[in-house]
Amino acid sequence: MSFLYKADPVRGAEWARLFATKAPGISFHIWPDIGQADRVRYLAAWVPPPDIARQFPKLELFFSTGAGIDQFDLAALPPELPVVRMAEPGVVAGMVEYATMAVLALHRDLPAYIRQQREGLWAAHRVYPASKRRVSVLGLGVLGCAVLGQLRTIGFQLAGWSRTRRQLDGVACYAGQEELPAMLAATDILVCLLPLTDSTRGFLDAKLFSMLPQGAGLVHVGRGPHLVERDFLDALASGQIGDAVLDVTDPEPLPPTHAFWRHPRIEITPHIASMTQPLSAAEALLENLRRFEAGEPMVGRVDRDKGY
Repeated sequence: MSFLYKADPVRGAEWARLFATKAPGISFHIWPDIGQADRVRYLAAWVPPPDIARQFPKLELFFSTGAGIDQFDLAALPPELPVVRMAEPGVVAGMVEYATMAVLALHRDLPAYIRQQREGLWAAHRVYPASKRRVSVLGLGVLGCAVLGQLRTIGFQLAGWSRTRRQLDGVACYAGQEELPAMLAATDILVCLLPLTDSTRGFLDAKLFSMLPQGAGLVHVGRGPHLVERDFLDALASGQIGDAVLDVTDPEPLPPTHAFWRHPRIEITPHIASMTQPLSAAEALLENLRRFEAGEPMVGRVDRDKGY
């Protein structure tokens, strides 16, 4: 049997070395070298090849090489084929670092001080303790829970929202559309870590912004299409949103002439908040292969009805 990898070839070479050591019984191939198509049992890709059911008739598992799956169409994959997201420590650690950095930057008025530096203005802003700052996270999956766990150690007042009910120590948890307004009304800094589905596309819109206190901060590390661009710019112009840190945009890469680049209240990074670490990702994937062969639940298996 063989494993086919279709993503960054440099990372693929690292995976190949790990497979040779820890799974020598699996023949590892890096796209476009597919080996014998009828021997491919496992496929890992950022974007899957077309018509994989015909091309790889013995395929048993499909892995996304990233934490998300919105980059491909689930309906185009065979309905019986298990799809597994990348769930590995490097992705989680990177997101925790970035989200914590961004929340602290907004909490301590760093965007305002950057603007003042450009103007040569020396002016201090009042410093509030973390215990007085209310931080809320949209999305209570693995990443959202990990981010809240780190923010809790700093002492923020924390809340989280998800479609279904969750319970987290030290976090006021809200669930469903009917509870969203109450959480937003008590939010100084909002962090978006939602998965991208039909129901969350355009989630960050004028209606949502209007439910936040005037001047709330936004950290957007979900997916670009969550954000309604015109509504966001209007919220910044009115002061409804104070400052924002964006790691994701729509489109990506963001065109050089786009309004976000030069907006004084937007800080942008190029979708680097969390990156899969090659070795720990391969280790996590090999563990899921072991689970699959043993008939155990796999970490990160996608629920197609939910879309994540």
